[in-house]
This record gives sequence, structure tokens and C-alpha cells, in this order.
Amino acid sequence: MKNNNKLLAAAGLTALAASLGAGTAHAAGTVAGQTITNTVTVNFQVSGVTQTAQTGTNAITVDRRVVLTVTGAPATTSAAPGQIDAVTAFQVTNTSNDTLDLQLTAVNQAGGATVHGGTDVFDVTNFAYFLDSNTNGVYDAGVDAQITYLDEIAPDTTRTVFVHADIPGGATNAQASGITLTARAAAAGAAGTQGALLTATTTANTAGIDTVFADAAGATDAANDGAFSARGSYTVAGALLTVSKFSSIISDPVNGTTNPKAIPGAVVEYCLAVSNGAGAATATGLALSDPLPSTVTYNTAFGILVNATVSGSTCTGGTAGGTYSATPTPTVSGTLNNLAAGAAAALRFRVTIN
Repeated sequence: MKNNNKLLAAAGLTALAASLGAGTAHAAGTVAGQTITNTVTVNFQVSGVTQTAQTGTNAITVDRRVVLTVTGAPATTSAAPGQIDAVTAFQVTNTSNDTLDLQLTAVNQAGGATVHGGTDVFDVTNFAYFLDSNTNGVYDAGVDAQITYLDEIAPDTTRTVFVHADIPGGATNAQASGITLTARAAAAGAAGTQGALLTATTTANTAGIDTVFADAAGATDAANDGAFSARGSYTVAGALLTVSKFSSIISDPVNGTTNPKAIPGAVVEYCLAVSNGAGAATATGLALSDPLPSTVTYNTAFGILVNATVSGSTCTGGTAGGTYSATPTPTVSGTLNNLAAGAAAALRFRVTIN
């Protein structure tokens, strides 16, 4: 069972629902299994005397015409390296003239360009499917039910299916992964039980319900095969962090603040600078930890300043924050605000050389 932590789906999920909705195509026609009865009546006379009318009746059982379509999200799903349950959406429509169960199968694309641009360079894992139970077009954990197939889909009905997959931790920023979702027609069994996959009737028309595949070719399947496939994609939006540690001599016991040197008793300021690259995803939960060597002593008077401004190798400003722990190893730690693409921030503290 996949975990049901609520995720922020890509903007394409809502756009897909808005563009296609859960509307009906009204293309199914007369429902399979219905009997079309046609009776001819002949009225006649003999020697001018009206006789009992004669009739002839014909009955035709309407056969099953299978037509499916699947549509992927209009935009790629942004996902972080190592993300669990990254969500993309597909619309699955039954325009057959019969209620069907629809088997669902997602597979990784084998290289090449993805449907939303970029080259498929990694595979996602642990596919799972969820039904948009409340039909709002957005995945809602605990509301949208996990499924293995679409159950009892009536003619001219569209359902939104959320495909979940896990992103490998080694994926890097802007890398893409393409996937394909295929829906395949199955007989509508009892509710809650997937029926057998349908096969086209190749013999002459029978008295029962025959099956005719009339679907178009999908992304990876052929026409008239009782299935339809569409592509989606994931694109990695990772942070591109660079961490730098700068130092400056503030004063020493001999020279004071005039051209101070790194001699015992000198005060040294450290700047722990973190920057996020252009075009990267926002980095959150930035927690810094800096164990101190035994050759320096933490300067409690200066304290710790977080979210300082970084300019080149210089750090200024900041607000009081962070913590110092003397045991078991003297360590300075603190957190920084979220870093958007192109942003930088720093943590400042001072030590004295022993």
C-alpha cells in the first residue's frame, strides 16, 4: 500500500480537470444488449373480403462497440529528488455503448523525448493508481480511493485517475521521466470485481452480444485493440545548493582591530553561506550544523546570527537565533529561511583562537 501523504500535485492536474472535466461525450449510441424489434404487417383481401392481417417480426441484439480514450495532464509534474508519491493525472473516458471495467497499466517510457519536452533519462518506481473520488481534479489524501482498475464505468463517462510514482534520489534538476498509462476494456463484472478482458468477435454476427473494437490508436497501442494509451511525465525540480564557509579576523591581542592576525587570542568571525542556483526549486528546512575544533572557543558575547546577507565572501546583518551546544562536541547550529532560486543567506558566529 502506498502512503497517503497529501502532495502538492503539479498545476497541470487542475488544468486537466478544467479543460476536460467529468463531462459526457454522448457518443455511445444504443446500449449493447438491447433488442431492436421490427414488425411488418400485411393487410390484404380475398374476393373483396378483408382477411386477417399477417405479420413478420425480426429481432436484432445490439452488439458492443468498444471505444476508449485516455488523456494525460497538459503539463509535466514537478517533483523533488527522492520524492515519494509524486502525482500526475490522466482522464479516462468510456465512449463505448456498454458499461465496462477498465484495466489500468502504467509503464516507464524507454528513452526519447517526453510528451512535455526534455529527454527521458530515469525511471520512476512503485506505480499506484487513485480515483478522483470527489471529482475536484486535485489529489486529496484520505479522500481519493486507491484502485487497481476502474470499476463499472458507464457509457459516455469520464474518470480522473491519479498515477503515483516514486522519484529516485539520484535524479538531478531538470531531468525528465516519461510514463505511459494504458486503459484496456474488460467486461463489467459484479461491482468490486474486475471482469475478464474483452476480445473482438471475429466470427459472423451471432444472436448474442458480439464485441467490436472501434478505438483509435493511442500513444503506444494500435487502433481497434480494445485499449488506449497516453503519455505523461515527471520533471525533477531540485535545489542546487552551494555551501561556502568564509572567515575573517576581527581582532587580535597585539594589533587590536588594525590589521589583526590569526594568533592565539584572536577573534575570528565565521560565515556559513548557502546559495541556491538559478532555475532551481526552492530549498526548505535549511538546518546548518558546524562542530568546532578544539583549537577555538565559541564567543558567547557575539552569539549566532541567522539569515545574514551574503555579498561575495562577505556576510552582514542577520537576526539572533541558532544554538550552541558544548557537549559532547562544541557545535554551532541554526536554521535559515527558505531559499528560492538565485537566493543566498548565511549564519554568522565568532570564536577565539586558543
